[in-house]
Amino acid sequence: MHPSRCPAPERALDLLQLPNVGERTAADLRLLGLNRPADLRGRDPHQLYLQLCDATGERQDPCVLDVLMSVCHYMDTGEARNWWGFTAERKRKWTV
Repeated sequence: MHPSRCPAPERALDLLQLPNVGERTAADLRLLGLNRPADLRGRDPHQLYLQLCDATGERQDPCVLDVLMSVCHYMDTGEARNWWGFTAERKRKWTV
């Protein structure tokens, strides 16, 4: 969903209500056992990325980590931002 259309985190009941999440990302989150937005509170996006790589048996595109950063940030702070706004931070913190 586009960040400008997201409900407040406490009102988000479906993964598709999260910023930057479409069907594919929602499926990836479910693969990790995350079935509702509240399951993302307090989670480490880098750890989720590594778990997703393990679960799928392949290295995911680094932009997937940006999306994970955006949804974790949203659930922890209430600030909905575009995923590409996390790219520079990801590049500073992690090599993927």
